Amino acid sequence: MADKVWKEFEENSLTHSAAHHLMAVLDLKNARGYARVSDVAKELKITTGSASTNLKSLKLKGLIVEDENKFLSLSEEGQKLAKLVLRRKKVLETFLIDILKVNKHQAEVDACKTEHLISVETTQKLEKFVEKNLGKK
Repeated sequence: MADKVWKEFEENSLTHSAAHHLMAVLDLKNARGYARVSDVAKELKITTGSASTNLKSLKLKGLIVEDENKFLSLSEEGQKLAKLVLRRKKVLETFLIDILKVNKHQAEVDACKTEHLISVETTQKLEKFVEKNLGKK
């Protein structure tokens, strides 16, 4: 059994980097109304070349759409994934800070490391646990 479980990690459809690129596009679109490759690079503090390469992969997966003016937006699936990652991050941070009493900075780091990895089932159960124990989501 243990020899098969580790493979599930690699089967995750969204990498850490991809999750942050999706969230950057979402954040930029919400804040400015538009997102370009250079904006994503600046937001993530990476080179434009790196952002371009990573965004190209997300475009090929159908998660990001680029129009004729080079403006980026999330596809329906991309938006769904970005919002799911944000939901996971929020519940993880709340759990770590308010239940486990992890300091805020470390909780943010740990939530960032795992926000794209945990399952929908685990997220839902963690939300219920937090809500029950803190009276909030």
